[in-house]
Amino acid sequence: MLTNTDRRARVLVVSLGGTIASTTAQSAHGVVPQLTAQDLVDSVPGLHEVADIETLSFRQVPSGDITLDDVVALSRLIRDRLKDGVDGVVVTQGTDTIEETSFTLDVLLDGPSPIVVTGAMRNPTQASPDGPGNVLAAVKVAASPDARGLGCVVVMNDLVHAARFVRKTHTSSLATFQSPSCGPLGWVKEERVRVVLRPNHLARISLDLLKDVPRVALITCAIGDDGRTLRTLAASGYRGTVIEGFGAGHVPGVMAPDVENLVAQMPVVLCSRTGAGEVLDNTYGFVGSETDLLSRGVISGGSLDARKSRVALTVALAASVHREHAIEQFVHVRDSVV
Repeated sequence: MLTNTDRRARVLVVSLGGTIASTTAQSAHGVVPQLTAQDLVDSVPGLHEVADIETLSFRQVPSGDITLDDVVALSRLIRDRLKDGVDGVVVTQGTDTIEETSFTLDVLLDGPSPIVVTGAMRNPTQASPDGPGNVLAAVKVAASPDARGLGCVVVMNDLVHAARFVRKTHTSSLATFQSPSCGPLGWVKEERVRVVLRPNHLARISLDLLKDVPRVALITCAIGDDGRTLRTLAASGYRGTVIEGFGAGHVPGVMAPDVENLVAQMPVVLCSRTGAGEVLDNTYGFVGSETDLLSRGVISGGSLDARKSRVALTVALAASVHREHAIEQFVHVRDSVV
């Protein structure tokens, strides 16, 4: 813990691969993850003036190849390094799954120490790559006493986003990461980290309870859906399902009986495909509406989007022997978000 303001912060930089670590390889027709955590740190001018930096290359993969098992293992590593006296942690990875990685870390790691996830939209072979600037800003946040107690955050483009709210909203823009429900928590200005919003304390799920990570399906509704996909999930080995419904939490009426049948087999969480706002509770009354689905035993995702709900449900199931306990754990996390 950082208690002496005259002491420089110790910040651990852990790399997982992704665009930020990708350069041209002779065997590939494009860039692939190759740079180590030390390579990334060495590419940032002035970084060692901010904090005492330690590095660890944990994975070297595209972000789509990161698994929740990887993130659970990363969580245990971070917990151990924080116990050893590291003041903050920066995780670098590909941006495609930053939403899931950051929220998993948020759910699993309690305590005030800053945990920051960052990446890059432009790889190091392109003009004006954003990786070095993002690493510099992330380390500033991880070293800042003002960032303590925020939970896991995502720092991109000099903005500080809460893991529970952040979304990737564009395929290539440097400003792709946004928090539609509340905006960023703060920003980095020169050497100062400005924090203007502090989220509620998030309920955590103990790492010590986790066993094998189960499979949880994510089903997005589209016009004309008839529910036939839902009928295959239990036989395919899924232990939970998140449904990304229309608008305020709706599905086509023809799907409602299949949803109810699925509830009898596993926990089913209802979210909105809109990407912002909360699932409603009791406004609409038609078959397939939020009121109808909740009456059939579906669990509301609340203000969590579908990807974050899938993370929370997966971790809750991994930490629980009984279905009822898993649902209780999920609801505890959900209700602490806002």
